Formats: sequence, C-alpha cells, structure tokens
Amino acid sequence: MVSPPPFPTGWIAGILALSPRDILFGYAFFYPLMMSWMWMIGGLWYFIRWELPQRGGPEHPPELRHAPPASILIPCFNEEQNVRDTVAYALATEYPQFEVIAINDGSKDRTAQILDELAAQDPRLRVVHLGANQGKALALRAGAISARHEFLICIDGDALLHPRAVAWMMTHFAAGGRVGAVTGNPRILNRSSLLGKLQVGEFSSIIGLLKRAQRVYGRIFTVSGVIVGYRRTALHRVGYWSEDMSTEDIDISWRLQMDHWDIRYEPESLCYIYMPETFRGLWRQRMRWARGGVEVLRKHGSKLFSWRRRRFWLVALEYAASVVWSYVITLVILLYFVGLVVPLPPSWRVATLLPQWNGVMLGLTAMAQFGVSLLIDRRYEERRHFLRNYFWIIWYPMAFWLLTTMTTVVAVPQTLLRQRPTRARWVSPDRGIGRSGTPGSEERG
Repeated sequence: MVSPPPFPTGWIAGILALSPRDILFGYAFFYPLMMSWMWMIGGLWYFIRWELPQRGGPEHPPELRHAPPASILIPCFNEEQNVRDTVAYALATEYPQFEVIAINDGSKDRTAQILDELAAQDPRLRVVHLGANQGKALALRAGAISARHEFLICIDGDALLHPRAVAWMMTHFAAGGRVGAVTGNPRILNRSSLLGKLQVGEFSSIIGLLKRAQRVYGRIFTVSGVIVGYRRTALHRVGYWSEDMSTEDIDISWRLQMDHWDIRYEPESLCYIYMPETFRGLWRQRMRWARGGVEVLRKHGSKLFSWRRRRFWLVALEYAASVVWSYVITLVILLYFVGLVVPLPPSWRVATLLPQWNGVMLGLTAMAQFGVSLLIDRRYEERRHFLRNYFWIIWYPMAFWLLTTMTTVVAVPQTLLRQRPTRARWVSPDRGIGRSGTPGSEERG
C-alpha cells in the first residue's frame, strides 16, 4: 500500500517560527513592494486601454452628438486674491451650454463684492451669498440647489479650469446613465520650492497612477475635490455632501459607489491648482486627508460586509493595509531607538534603520513606479520638465512616506476618540510661497 504524501506543514512551521521583528520587517517591505507593482500594472493597463487611443490630448475631446448643459459650481471663502482668475477661466470654458455659479460662503474679505462685479459683467455667472460661513459641503449643496442643470462641475475657489475640461467630463456622463461622478486631473502650478517639486511627482506617481489602477479595479477611493463632476440625480439619492466630514470628497465617493453609482477618472480633464509649500501648510492638509480616510472607514466600514459591495473590498482593504503599514513603520523606528538605550530580546531588536538589500529593492521599485507614472503623465507636462521632475522625485520616499506615516499615526486615535462629529468649516491653508492664506480647504471648527 502506498502511504499518502505528508501534509505540507513546512511552510506553516516556517511562518510560526518567525520572530516579531521578522514579521514587522516583512510587512514593512512586502506591502509597498506589492502595491507599487499593482499600481504600475493597473496604471499601464488603463493607459493602454483608455488613454493611449486618445492621441489628440486634452485639447481635442471627442465630439458629442448630444451635449447636455452643465453647471460649474465654485464655492468660495476669502478668495479675493484668486476669484477673478478662477471665474475668468471657468467662463472661458469651451462647451456648448453652461452656467457658472459662485457660492460666497460668508467671506470676510472682498470676495462678495468682486463676485457681484463679475456677475454684472457676464450673465452666465450667478452668485449665491451665504450670510455666515457654513463649510464647503453646505456651500456646494446651496450651489446644487441653485443650479439649472443636471450635471454639476465642482472646482475650488482658487483653481483654474482648462477650457476643455468640462467637455472631457461630459463624454463620460453622456456615455452611461450609471455614471455618478467623474474626477479630473489636478496639475500643480507652484513649483518654486522643494516641497512644490516633490508634489508634482506625487500627483503623477502616486495619486494619478493610483486613480488609474483603481479605475481598473472598478472602484475609486476618492474623487479629487478640486475638480470633479457629479450627476445631480446621484447626489440626491445619497443625500448630497456630508457637513460633518473632514473631507467631503472622500465621503461622497464612498456613498455614491455604495449606492452602485460608477465613478470614473478622466486624466484629460485638467485643472491647475496651488499646493502648500511650507511644512506647516502641508501637515495641516495631510492631517485633514488622513482624518477623512479614517472617518469614512469608521462611518461606512460595516456596510462593506455585503456581497453586493464586493467590488469595493479591494479599495477598502488597500486603505486599511496602508494604515497598518504606517503603524508598523512607526513601531520599527521606536524599537530601534529603544534598543539604543534598553537591551531588547534578539527577536525584538532592530539593528539598523539604514537600507539593506530590501531597501535597495524598494528604492529601485519606487524609481520604476515614478518612471512609469511620469512617462504616462508626460503629455500633461512640458517635455523639458520631464527629467527635471524625475530628479526631484528621487527624494519623495524620504519626505512624503514619513509625512504620511506621521499624519496617519496621529489621525487614527484623534478621529476614533472624537465622540460627536462637528461641522467642517473653512480655514486658510498655505497655497504656496507668495500665496499663503489663500483658502481652498476645510478644517473642523
């Protein structure tokens, strides 16, 4: 009689024999390695499948047989420095029929007077004045109620809309009745500092590549609140934007997709924005992003345990894994410094934080990811800036991975321990050197 083969317990025993340090280092190494390759493969697939055939670029959107009218919503709070340019670019939109609605959310500067002056000069611009600062979510709701059209293109009060961005978004809405939102492609204008240059690469290699890959998965974690189009019917079904969330764009993205509306990414729909160029401004922005992610997971996480929402599982799992990774990295760093002053057991001792062979592999993978993303994004940048951006992005892991880790570690307990949600209101974040104090974001007040 032939005896059955032995049960393959060798690999199980090997896993059980791993020390806590080995498990921490394994997760810290394999998570970013695996995700980088998933983003590269998904991003390249999206580029080859949908983006590459559109050889005309942002200047040449497809012609629509029927171009439904659209309303461009611009919520504003203390935007006197930027609102003239923002409204001028919105009114320069090249689309058959549209209107522009600026919502003055209780501004304390000259924003209200400037908007009234502009409205008197162009009948396509209407202004809605809110008596007191209510927050971006309520301002957007006021604009949606005032809009005459079904499709709402929402931009920030300091954003500059590409003339054909609306046309690109409307190609998706016209193509499918289940398209609830279309998120565009923000491009950074201020690049005078190292932080500005790093963010150019970040929006390409991380945010742009991630949205392409997530579109291939079938679900997108969040739209870009600075440029996004909505179908008003979809917004009405889910109750519009939440007033008690740090990031209304993440929350509305989850609620739309949980209601089985499709969200699409259109990289040809461009919008030019200013980003923080001081560490304080960047910290405040990323803390808001981190809190927003934790809030939506806390609010909607229990709803994911449904087979009907299975297409959202991968995106939610990806986010949860990134939160765990931030805590793992923090624990590794703490173990190293504690081990310098207190003897630790060998299974917990971290000998060095300097890159070893695994660090070299991660570095090479990161550079491959940056190369793929910048190669895809070269059509949206001046060719002479391509290699320059690639040089600056070399420093991205050292700066932004550490920043993301710190904001996540701080934001998780801060958000989970907050018992009662409060309304998110506008503040004045850093919008680049020489533009500090120009608002376009929110914090809880």
